[in-house]
Order: sequence, then structure tokens, then C-alpha cells
Amino acid sequence: MQPGMPGEIPLIGQWLKLHYTLNPGMAFGVELPPPYGKLLLTGFRLLAVGGLSYYITHLWRHQAAKGFIACMALILGGAVGNLIDSIFYGIVYDNAPFGSPTKWFFGQVIDMLYVDVYEGFLPAAWPLVGGKYVSLWPIFNIADSSIFIGVALILLLQGRFFKQEGPTPAPAGPPASDLA
Repeated sequence: MQPGMPGEIPLIGQWLKLHYTLNPGMAFGVELPPPYGKLLLTGFRLLAVGGLSYYITHLWRHQAAKGFIACMALILGGAVGNLIDSIFYGIVYDNAPFGSPTKWFFGQVIDMLYVDVYEGFLPAAWPLVGGKYVSLWPIFNIADSSIFIGVALILLLQGRFFKQEGPTPAPAGPPASDLA
């Protein structure tokens, strides 16, 4: 698949497309200062995967809500996917950024899902953004989707996952003073 717009493959009209692009950083292409920012990001991802694995094991042992554990597993799966991209794609696909000290741990994440909400010029009268060409949706991958869905479900269903224990009701019967 060719990178960028020439290689786009429409899936559902012009609304959902496959669009091959490389992301050297994190969400929305945000990067830490090169060359060691990428190494720091990959190290953070590695720690996050370890922490999430430990936390899911803890949740399972303490019989947390199965739905919450499933949501955390979605987040872990997405984190593992992005970690694999970071560690190995520099070697496997030779896509480490130019000037990287090594290809290991410097791979760029491949993003390919593009939901085209709006693409075009905004009216010139709009302050700050007017007259500029915009594409109002990020390009993401399955791992990013997994993380987003896991977090969104936790936020939407937190009332089910984290039910508060109410005060225990007093036993029914005559007051203790009546028994004397």
C-alpha cells in the first residue's frame, strides 16, 4: 500500500478509508524530543504493559466485575500492540526515523483507519482556524481503537463496575431496651 492519499482505499464510500501513515510518536502524532524521546516513550509503554498486567491479575484475584476486567484487557491489548510496533517495526519494516541511534525500540506505529468526518477549508471568517485546510479526524489503528473503547466503556459503565456498598441494615426486631 502506498503511503498517504495516493494509496487510500475506500471501505465505506469516502467516509471510512484505509490510509497508510507512519506515526513516530504517540496520539495525534505528538512526539517527544528526538532521538531519545522515542526511547522514553517506548520505555513508558513497557512499564504500562507491566503495570496493566499486574493490575488485571490483581482484579481477577479479588473478583472484580468481569466487565471491568474485560475493559482493562482491551486497554492492555492496545498497549501491547503499540509496544510491539515501537520495539520491532524499526527492524521488521525498516521504518525507524532517520537519525535514530538504533532500529530497535525506534519503530514507528502504523496507523491506517481514517474516518473522514470533514475535509476541506473552513470559512475565512472563523477566528484562528478560518481559511485553513483541515481534516477533522485522526488516523488511528486497531490498538488505538482498543484503548479508546476500553476507556470509554469504563467511563460509561463505571456505575455498574464500582457499585458502592450501602450501610448494612439493622436487624429487625424489638429494641434492646425492650428485652430487659
